[in-house]
Amino acid sequence: MRPRSEFRDTHVSLAHGNGGRLMRELIDEVFARVLENPFLDTTTDAVSLPTPIGEELVVTTDGFTVKPLEFPGGNIGSLAVHGTVNDLAVVGAMPRFMTLSVFVEEGLDIAVLRRTADSLAEAARECGVSVVAGDTKVVGRGECDGIYLSTTGIGFKSSACRFALDRIQVGDRILVSGPVGEHGAAIMLARQEFGFRGDLKSDSASVLKEARALTGIVGLRFMRDPTRGGLATVAHEIAHATGFGIRLVEAHIPVNDAVHSICELLGFDPLYMACEGRIVAVVASDACDAALTALRRVAPAAALIGEIRADGPQVTLETSFGGQRALDELEEDPLPRIC
Repeated sequence: MRPRSEFRDTHVSLAHGNGGRLMRELIDEVFARVLENPFLDTTTDAVSLPTPIGEELVVTTDGFTVKPLEFPGGNIGSLAVHGTVNDLAVVGAMPRFMTLSVFVEEGLDIAVLRRTADSLAEAARECGVSVVAGDTKVVGRGECDGIYLSTTGIGFKSSACRFALDRIQVGDRILVSGPVGEHGAAIMLARQEFGFRGDLKSDSASVLKEARALTGIVGLRFMRDPTRGGLATVAHEIAHATGFGIRLVEAHIPVNDAVHSICELLGFDPLYMACEGRIVAVVASDACDAALTALRRVAPAAALIGEIRADGPQVTLETSFGGQRALDELEEDPLPRIC
């Protein structure tokens, strides 16, 4: 990595987006310096990338508008990498490349922008992903809430790798890789809108290890990362796509005590709270033990939480008290701007 330059500006100005010297310095010294890799060339408008023979190219795109920009366990930079990498991982792809578009509000503290870039670069290195192209735009005060990020992720997967919603069958089991709702609860605490403070951290992380552990299991039907809308929304997605029923068992769903307490106090349901480092997987019933064992090697808190039933499409929860209740589909966003 190149040493830091004498970049002396302390706040973003509109001139940093005018295409001239200030914009070049901003891109080169705040972003390119920390994202340095053999593929990144800030002097060109396009890049050529190697494609492995015998594999399929997989592409995803996403946008990130989290508020606040920095939160316990991460910031918008690391979140953008993890969100992009995870979308590729859950379809069986190995992430390799990313593009990055940065929208910065005039007046933003350069120190915040540097921390975002540093965190993004560190997360990319940890995930084995190269940021190979990008764009930067500066908008006026009030036109952007600090920083918005837009990414495109590129990965590759074996042509033999086939799992999707249409492969799900009645009797299949549902797994989750760890406690749910931690990202949403951490963002809620970070906003301090409700007068609560705590040390709860977002679960924002790559799920590559979990995805690779499951991809080798014969009988894997489907994987998804439960981001906006949480576990309950993924369950409804499965129900609508397949026409089957989803039965979840409350006592088996891992929820951090702090998340449970926060949700109980504020009237939220942790099953609808966002995760940014978890996988929900559907596996054949005869593959469940093998899948859960493989998953627990890299995610010890993984759990079997439900099954696919013929009485759909509906999502029901077997409560800890032995009753049942319907989990309605999310209509309004209880906590916007979380990712």
